[in-house]
Amino acid sequence: MRETKYRDLDLNKIKKIRGFSLIEILIGVAIASIMMAAMFASYTVVNNTYSRVSDVAGISRSGRDIVSMLMRDIRMAGFKYYYGVFEDSKSDIPKEDYLKFVFGRTSDTKDNSHMPIVIDKDTLGYSKMSSDIKVPGAAYSLKTDGEKHIETDDKLQLCCDRIHIVYGDFDANDPDKQYYKRYKVTYFAIPFKRKISENISDNYYAIYKSKQSWKQAIDENEGTWDANCNECYKAELIREYVTDMEFVALDKDGKTVNADPTENLEEMFNIRSVDVKITFRSSSKKGYFQKKQQKLVNSFTADRSIQSDDNYLRENIFVTVHTRNIGGAL
Repeated sequence: MRETKYRDLDLNKIKKIRGFSLIEILIGVAIASIMMAAMFASYTVVNNTYSRVSDVAGISRSGRDIVSMLMRDIRMAGFKYYYGVFEDSKSDIPKEDYLKFVFGRTSDTKDNSHMPIVIDKDTLGYSKMSSDIKVPGAAYSLKTDGEKHIETDDKLQLCCDRIHIVYGDFDANDPDKQYYKRYKVTYFAIPFKRKISENISDNYYAIYKSKQSWKQAIDENEGTWDANCNECYKAELIREYVTDMEFVALDKDGKTVNADPTENLEEMFNIRSVDVKITFRSSSKKGYFQKKQQKLVNSFTADRSIQSDDNYLRENIFVTVHTRNIGGAL
């Protein structure tokens, strides 16, 4: 009798225990879905903001790096080393730089020019080394490497200037006994095409840098540029996602100098500074702005100003670099 009573009490307790109803479960799922959607929306906003800030930071960082390199090289343009002669010296090192100087006054000799600064306007690639540069993704079909731009509706043809910078150095321990050195540093651009979707491709430029050394032994009267020395390199990537790169040479009065020895040889040693402008572009595949925007990026000259209708961010970095070692014909 007593056992039956306790059993009935346990059954009554069990009957009073309830679970969630279907409506309650659906309400819980709905609330959880709203919370997850809000969290995802917040994450998307934060992630997009981070991507934009990273793009801007990348542009600023790259701009500082490239400007630092250009300033260092342009300030070296025209430098020559003098060893001098001591009374008790029995060294076979000449007191002055004996290396042949190539003016580059003709189109045939321009590529070998030793002028401190040579600027080729609207020119892509480095013609002397184009066959040696194999860059995956490079869109050489958009432009014949090393030649001037031609009239076209393709906005990609607006870029870029190329600059050659020549300066001297010295190495008393050179095993080949070419103690006096002469280097040519070149900054140039190569076009790229990046496929975003089946019908959309992204066009941009990348800046490269090369370094060559002039080879000429003491007992030789002729020499040649060599890209295979230990400190030389054929093409070093500096920065991608570039829209334009422009160089303008100026004299002591701030007037523009045509830095082309084939057209303006007598003024090549009057260059006292170089205006540098590089236009960078955001690199994200999604762009920077959510929608396309009409934008105008000003340049030194009206025909080089860039009008665009897309969602990429573009910023100019401008600097004037003064030369220190150009001061008279050699």
